[in-house]
Amino acid sequence: MTIRPVIAIDGPAGAGKGTLARRLADHFGLPHLDTGLLYRAVGLKAERTGRPPVEIAVSLDPSDLADPDLRTDVAGQAASKVAAIPEVRANLLDFQRKFADQATGAVLDGRDVGTVICPHASVKLFVTASPEARAERRYRELRAKGVDTIKPRVLAEMAERDRRDSERAAAPLKAAPDAYHLDTSDMDADAAFAAALAFMESKGFRSSGP
Repeated sequence: MTIRPVIAIDGPAGAGKGTLARRLADHFGLPHLDTGLLYRAVGLKAERTGRPPVEIAVSLDPSDLADPDLRTDVAGQAASKVAAIPEVRANLLDFQRKFADQATGAVLDGRDVGTVICPHASVKLFVTASPEARAERRYRELRAKGVDTIKPRVLAEMAERDRRDSERAAAPLKAAPDAYHLDTSDMDADAAFAAALAFMESKGFRSSGP
């Protein structure tokens, strides 16, 4: 019998958790939710409209997650700010838990999936990497998009976001006690996927495909 897992993946920006989450979702045939998009959508809309973030979180629509600007650094910084507001987190919690509670299982990635959203997840992964490795990846990504920036600035912005995410009172970024730590500092996406898959298969999880 194939186990349909809930896979919770947490970690800081630039560690590769999003790429890993999408690949695991494809491999196991599971729906995937990047929980950070919810906060990016709230933060970006708050900055654009001046409306209170809590009010936006209450009325957030799935169509709001399709905005291509949600992948920008501006949206990332805005997300980190509104994510520190307990009322925003409370209003988005139900959406995330319903997604995780699907009969098929699901993959969710973010910063508090294993600790708050899905504390009873079948598998918990905490994906991390050194600040230098994460900043280098982000720098290359931005340069590939034509963004004019320098590595020290990217590193400083990442450090500030790490501090804000880790020190906030509401659901701070941290690994669940029973999470498998995956350091991707010296790994590419293929190696990280192989390591995560090996861990999951050691726990009895197999792809439902051929």
